[in-house]
Order: sequence, then C-alpha cells, then structure tokens
Amino acid sequence: MTTLLLVRHGLTAMTGPVLAGWTPGVRLDERGRAQAAALAARLAPLPLSAVVSSPLERCVETAEAVTAGRAEPVEKIETDDRFGEVHYGDWTGRPLKELAEEPLWRVVQAHPSAARFPGEAGEALADAQHRAVTAVRDWNERIAAAHGSGALYAVCSHGDIIKSIVADALGLHLDQFQRIQADPASLTVIRYTETRPFVVRLNDTGGDVAGLVPEPPEERSGKDGLGSSDAAVGGGA
Repeated sequence: MTTLLLVRHGLTAMTGPVLAGWTPGVRLDERGRAQAAALAARLAPLPLSAVVSSPLERCVETAEAVTAGRAEPVEKIETDDRFGEVHYGDWTGRPLKELAEEPLWRVVQAHPSAARFPGEAGEALADAQHRAVTAVRDWNERIAAAHGSGALYAVCSHGDIIKSIVADALGLHLDQFQRIQADPASLTVIRYTETRPFVVRLNDTGGDVAGLVPEPPEERSGKDGLGSSDAAVGGGA
C-alpha cells in the first residue's frame, strides 16, 4: 500500500492567463515561492521516501522547496519526463482567452479523450494520461520495493496531469476529468492498494496532514476487521 502525494507547482507569471506548457525558463514568481514554502512546512512531518518531479523549472523549484530543511532529508529529487506538462503543441505560449475562441477548446472541455493539440509537437490528452498513469504504476512498484508497502512519496507535476491521474484513480473516463480541480501548490493524495486506489485528499491547500502518516504494518493489518484494500462501509471513523 503505497501513498502518492501529488503536488502541483506554485504560481508563475504565466499561470492563468497564458498556457505555458513546455515553455522553457518558466519559474516560480514571488507568490509561487511563498506557496511552495508554505506547502513544504505542511509536509515537513511526513516521512517522504522519495520526491519525483516533472523536469520543468517551476516543478523542480517546488520540489526543491519541499525537500529543503527536512529532519529526514530526501537523498535527491528524481525527474521523470512522464510527469511533465501536456505537450500543447501550437497552443503553447498563447493566452487562454484567445484559445477559448478555437473550435478545439470545446472538445477539450466536453470530450477531452478526443482532443489532440495542434502542431507537430501536439499531444493527445489520452496519451498524456497514459504516460502519467504508467509512471505512477512504475514508481509505486519501485518505492514499495525499496521502502516497503507503507511508504509515502511525492510527485510534483502540472494541473492537467494531476487531474488525469486522479480520474484514473477514481475509475472515471477521461471525459470527466474536467470536473476535477488542482490549484497551484495544492496537495492531492492517493493511496494505492492491491484492490483499488483511495483518493484521500483532493486539491487540499491548507489542511492538516498528520492523518497521512502511515500506521505500522502490524496496526494496519486487520484493523477494525478490514483488509488493507477494504473500504469501510458507511465511511469509517
């Protein structure tokens, strides 16, 4: 049972008005650095076995904030291109107000599984989801093998990538992923078990994290008569 902490990068000057995509050199602004520091303080009590990041600067900087000054240091930040932003092709760097006038915009909103972004470098949203979910599965196995099944690890990524991973964990078709929100510097937590994932937190921007500390294996096993993959009927305590 591995627990994934999905962290969206903090704010940049482009976040919101412009679709940054894979534009190089997009770094956290003053607001984003403050958000990353606040998130790092919240996550400090959690025993992170690893921190993985999209290779884009805004994510690496957020991941660096999360790892800085921890009582139990993380050896290094791993980067994985599969957690990188969607390749928006010719949409990259354009204002969202302008993109909202494009015919493809409605497809992205209502039928994202059919959306492929224009241009030679454009990626289909379904392909972006597939690479990200495959990366999660790979890292779950790697973390569990190295640190045990109760390990926690963090991945710093991007809004659409996080939303697509959450949709998969919830068993939702990709066409429903626009119903999910992942704000800058938000925390989304998914606990993976043999039977199913559990979405423990979603778009959390200020909650207490003490409940995310894993219980010892002997306490987890058979607690309240439930297996580690069982959902408590009625919601549990």
